[in-house]
Amino acid sequence: MTNELLWFAALFINFAFILLFYRFLGKTGLFIWIPISVILANIEVLKTVEIFGFTNTLGNIIYATSFLVTDILSENHSKKEASKAVFAGFLSLAAMTILMNIAIRFTPAESDFASEHLSAIFSVMPRIALASLAAFLLSEYHDIWAYSFWKSRYSEKKYIWIRNNASTMVSQLIDSAVFTLIAFAGVFDSKTIVEIFLTTYIMKWIVAVFDTPCVYIAESWYRKGKIPA
Repeated sequence: MTNELLWFAALFINFAFILLFYRFLGKTGLFIWIPISVILANIEVLKTVEIFGFTNTLGNIIYATSFLVTDILSENHSKKEASKAVFAGFLSLAAMTILMNIAIRFTPAESDFASEHLSAIFSVMPRIALASLAAFLLSEYHDIWAYSFWKSRYSEKKYIWIRNNASTMVSQLIDSAVFTLIAFAGVFDSKTIVEIFLTTYIMKWIVAVFDTPCVYIAESWYRKGKIPA
């Protein structure tokens, strides 16, 4: 299977999991998904791949779904609940980074086979995590504010697509810019950094376009009382 087909498969599998988490666990399921998306995205981002002829970092899809989650929380629950989910993601990433950097400092046993691989991944995590934490907080809190702003002006159900996309696309621009500069400045040359920034943002923008039906589905389930309290 080509990278492009895998990318689209991963996109819809992520959406399916979010809807399953919400349908059966309610807003608690969305609170669970945020740490999952942030932690996995910060591991996947270490791998670069060629998609549609451009160099991309992995993790774009699952990270972008965190904006979908906060939009569902903002739409169906409250701005406060969306903010709590973002803070949960922030604490989860900070805890993972600190705990794993302690873990890799243990002297491995002679029979160990994983230490070298764990060190290769998590020894670079502090810089990636710092970039992600800064980008995550700035972009997610902007997304929550922007969703509320657009909802106050276009409150009808038919305008969900406006508040979903208008909030997310600007937030993802902030996220991509902040993360790319902090994570990769001095690591890659300027041309590569610009390419990563542009392709990362474009990929997240595509996710934002495709995730709009999920917000409508989640709103319908909530309105019909199908979501657990």
